[in-house]
Amino acid sequence: MDFRELHHGDRPLVLPNAWDVGSALAFLDAGFAAIGTTSFGVASSLGRPDGGRSTREANLSLARALSRLPCHVSVDVEDGYADEPDQVAAYVAELGVAGINIEDSTGERLISPDAHAAKVAAIKARCPGLFVNARVDTYWLGQDATVEATLERAARYVQAGADGVFVPGASEPSVLRALAGAVVAPLNVLAIPGLSIGELAELGVRRVSTGSLPYRAAIDAAAEAAGAVRDGRAVPGATPYARMQERLLRHAS
Repeated sequence: MDFRELHHGDRPLVLPNAWDVGSALAFLDAGFAAIGTTSFGVASSLGRPDGGRSTREANLSLARALSRLPCHVSVDVEDGYADEPDQVAAYVAELGVAGINIEDSTGERLISPDAHAAKVAAIKARCPGLFVNARVDTYWLGQDATVEATLERAARYVQAGADGVFVPGASEPSVLRALAGAVVAPLNVLAIPGLSIGELAELGVRRVSTGSLPYRAAIDAAAEAAGAVRDGRAVPGATPYARMQERLLRHAS
C-alpha cells in the first residue's frame, strides 16, 4: 500500500514522529508502515530551539538515512526554509521521501495563504508524486483560530495541490468534525488526550501524528532511569543493548 492509500484505510493512519535513526528503527520494529519526523525533536537534539529554520541541513541528512528504511517516510520541513517557492521546491526535491509537512507560518506568525499556496504549487510541480501535507497553524498559534479562517486557508492549499491538511492544536470534537466535513483532503491532527483513534475516525480524521510527544517522553524516561540508578529505585525496563545494536547493524549494512 502506498503512502497516499494509507490515508484511506479503515482507521486513521497513526504516524509516529522520529528525531533520529535510532528512534525511527524502534518505530519500524514496532510495526509502523510509515514514519514521520519532528522538527522539535531534531532541533532539540542539536541543542537548538524549534523553528527559525534551524533544522534545514539536519533534515536533509536524516531524510537520506531514513529513506533506506522499508517504510514510507514523511519529513517535517517547517516552512520550507525559504520564502521563495522555487527555493522551497528545490530543497524538497533533495529529500527523496514519500511525503512532507510544510507549515503556513514563519517566526511564529501566519504568512499569507497565497504565499503558502505558492510554495505548495511549486513543490507539486517539481515533485508531483510527493504527498504534501499542508499545515494550517491557526489553532497552533492562536491566530485566526476559527473554523472559517482555517477552512479558507485549507481550501486554498488543496486548490494549489496539497494532498492532505494538518491542523495541529485543533482538539474540540465539534471543530474537528466541521474541519473534516469541509476539507476535501485527508485531515491530519495531533494525538489528542481523551480522544481515541476510533473516536477521531468517527469525527472524520484520517491521520493522527504523535508530533514531539515520543521525543519528550523519551527525555523524561532517560531522566527517570538515571534518577532511579542514583536513588536506588527500581530501574525501568529497556530494550537490550544487543537488540538495538542489531537494528543499527542491519541499517548500516
